[in-house]
Amino acid sequence: MSMKESKLEEIMSESGQSEQKVQKILNILLEAPYFYRDDDLSLFLFLSKYKRAFAGFFKKFYGWELIVEYKCARLYKPAWYNEKVTETNRDMFNFTKRDECVAFLLLLEFFERELQEQAVSTDDKENLRFLFGTFLNFAGGRFREVFPERTDYYTDEQVRRVVRAIMPTLLKYRFLRELPRGDDDGESGDTIYECLPALWLYKGERLASSVATAPEVDVTNRNVEGE
Repeated sequence: MSMKESKLEEIMSESGQSEQKVQKILNILLEAPYFYRDDDLSLFLFLSKYKRAFAGFFKKFYGWELIVEYKCARLYKPAWYNEKVTETNRDMFNFTKRDECVAFLLLLEFFERELQEQAVSTDDKENLRFLFGTFLNFAGGRFREVFPERTDYYTDEQVRRVVRAIMPTLLKYRFLRELPRGDDDGESGDTIYECLPALWLYKGERLASSVATAPEVDVTNRNVEGE
């Protein structure tokens, strides 16, 4: 049996340092929806090395799937077992209002467009960054394309309200990070956001007509442990 296929108990028994690393990683995976490579490089590399053992642990004892990418690790919980805890009382990444769902999908579209234009890949050390105003302009145009019969409603100010409404959730669940502005960032006062690796896990395909016509849409109905 190779080291990568060893059980966590065997890895922990190798040394006190290994035991501490395993314990820290298990806690980190449960403390937030995503564990990023730059959160703690040493622990992330340890997780990547023994990901089969960690995945086996979560699969055996919880029935969860562990996903480990180059910059990001997460747990996927396929079911909720305590039925007494209603959906409204669960801490989950979940948009239910149509406009907010559309805004999130537009962020994914915008992310994919910027990846191509800026030639950014998952192997790059730095994550993609953008100005809030740039995304806002993109979202405004796309809202009016998706809802051509409501162009008078989706003014720049209305789109700004919708986009502003989803930002706290995107920051909380670590899809985006708000960056401080430096002295050389211009005088516009526009907010700079960094796209965190979790966005790579979602597919920003073109909006389907059903999304545009549905009164309420939930496009993020995948439980993420820690949510």
